[in-house]
Amino acid sequence: MKKFKVGILGATGMVGQKFVSLLQNHPWFDIKVLAASYRSAGKTFEEAVNGRWNSGLKISEFIKSMVVLDVVEDIEKITSSVDFVFCAVDMPKNDIKALEEVYAKLECPVISNNSAHRFTPDVPMVIPEINPQHLKIIDCQRKRLRIKKGFIAVKSNCSIQCFVPAVHPLMDLGVSKILVCTYQAISGAGKTFSTWPEMKDNIIPYIPGEEEKSEKEPLKVWGNIFKDKIILNKDINITSQCLRVPITDGHTAAVYLKLEKQFDIQDIAERWDNFSPDAVIKNLPSSPKKFINYFKEDDRPQIKLDRDIENGMGISVGRLREDSQYSIKFVCMSHNTIRGAAGGAVLLAELLCKEGYMSC
Repeated sequence: MKKFKVGILGATGMVGQKFVSLLQNHPWFDIKVLAASYRSAGKTFEEAVNGRWNSGLKISEFIKSMVVLDVVEDIEKITSSVDFVFCAVDMPKNDIKALEEVYAKLECPVISNNSAHRFTPDVPMVIPEINPQHLKIIDCQRKRLRIKKGFIAVKSNCSIQCFVPAVHPLMDLGVSKILVCTYQAISGAGKTFSTWPEMKDNIIPYIPGEEEKSEKEPLKVWGNIFKDKIILNKDINITSQCLRVPITDGHTAAVYLKLEKQFDIQDIAERWDNFSPDAVIKNLPSSPKKFINYFKEDDRPQIKLDRDIENGMGISVGRLREDSQYSIKFVCMSHNTIRGAAGGAVLLAELLCKEGYMSC
C-alpha cells in the first residue's frame, strides 16, 4: 500500500497534538501539512505549541520545523498537498460544518473529530468495530455534493465510545433501555490541571451538550442505511448524566441495561471476551488485538491501570451483575483522547484507505 499524504487541521490543540503524536511514525500515513487558526499560522509547529505540548511524546525535528498553515486562508494550498485531512479545529459548530464541506468539495476527504456533521444524514459516524457498513453512505454524499473523491466521515463523541462497544455484543438480547452515567476526564474539555486548577478536588455535574450526544449518537451508530440517509435506531431509549471529574485522561461509565430476552450472566461475560470485529479491521495498524477487555475483579476497570490497554485503543469492562430495576449493570472505561478522539479517527482513516475510499 502506498503512503498517504495527510494534513491535520487544528494541529495545535489538544486533540490535534494527539494526532501528531500518533501519526508522526505511522506506517501508512505521512504528515505533510499542519494547519490551525490565524493565531498560529506562519509559526513553526514548535513555536505554535510552545508551553502547551501535552502529548507526553517527543516531537520529531521534522515536525517541529514545519510551518503551520491557516485552515481557512490556505485551503487550496492544503488540499493540493495532501490525500486527505484530519479535522480537530476549535471553531463555532456552523463554521466547522461549512469549512469541512469546503474541503470535501475541493475533492479532499475529511476525517473529522468534530461534532458538526455527526447528524448530517449522509455523513457516516463510524466506530470501525461496530458499524463499518455505514461507509457505503459516502456514495450518496458524493452524489449530493457533486464530487468524485471528497467526502466527510466522522467519529462519534468520546463519551459513547466507552459504553457503546460494551452494549453492542448484547444487541440480539433485545436491548430496549440504557441508563448511563459518565465520569469524564478534563482532557475531554481540552484542559489540563494547570489550565483548569478549579477542577482539582472537584466534580462538575454538567457538561454542555454531552448528555444529548450520549443519548442520541448511539442511535445513529446502531441505525440503518435507507436510500440516501442513515436512519436512527428507534428501538432503544437512552437516558444519561455526564459529570466532569478530576482525572487527566480516561472516561468511565456506569451502565444499566434492560434486556427483553432471557439471558445468562456468564454468557454476557463470554460475549465480551469473545467479541471480534471483521478480519479487515483486526489487521489495521491501529486496531487493538483485543477490542473489549473484561475484568472479573471487583475493583476493575481502573483509570490508572487500564486506560492505556492496547495503546489506548481497547475498551475495559467490569463489575457485571444483575440489577433489581434493569436487567444487568456494569462499568466500562476507555481512553478519551486516543480511542475516543484522535486514535479512533486514525483507525477510521485506515479503514477508509483499506476499503478504497481514498483512492477512487
